[in-house]
Amino acid sequence: MRAWRRALVVGAVLLVAVATAIGPRQLSGAAPRAAAPVPMGVPFLPSPDPLDVRIDSLLAVSLTVEKDVTIRLSDGSEVRTNKYTFTKLRIRRHMNVTQRAAGHTLTIDVPDEGSLGGYDSAGKAETTVMWGRIDRICVLLIACNVQGLLDWFGQFIPLTAGATEFAGTIYAIRTVDDHAALGSTDNPVHLPGTITVTSP
Repeated sequence: MRAWRRALVVGAVLLVAVATAIGPRQLSGAAPRAAAPVPMGVPFLPSPDPLDVRIDSLLAVSLTVEKDVTIRLSDGSEVRTNKYTFTKLRIRRHMNVTQRAAGHTLTIDVPDEGSLGGYDSAGKAETTVMWGRIDRICVLLIACNVQGLLDWFGQFIPLTAGATEFAGTIYAIRTVDDHAALGSTDNPVHLPGTITVTSP
């Protein structure tokens, strides 16, 4: 049973990596052409059918934002979006990811807690990078719909904040242990949940 659960987690990592970063759909021709697409550091291009990501409660650690980054999608189109980099995204309560593409619906559901990134067993920081935009977020003790302020401040200083009601459209996510020692078995991704694929 444990091996089966681990397989689900590994599958979730691969599926999230293939198709994920945060924000509303952008038409590649809707804005002036930016510089050449940035290398994403993954061995594939993200899907043009982004994931709808909902997280009830989260904690983002050392988040920085780079705005108006151009990425290339697997159908050859380009999209201008934001690049979010942080040490850890801690899921405090319920993450649901949905992608509808090619007549199928993919759902990844993490009902309780999980995480992307953090620190490895040697105390070295891991890194998660997301490409996209945030549609909605409520920063604890401040207000909802403050994604514009988050993007602006995140360009200049690393932010650590708890938040609720996160909603975003994800093009790509990469989570790595940048300083892993040779032979390390530390896993920077912990998404204990289920994956289902359905068709009409």
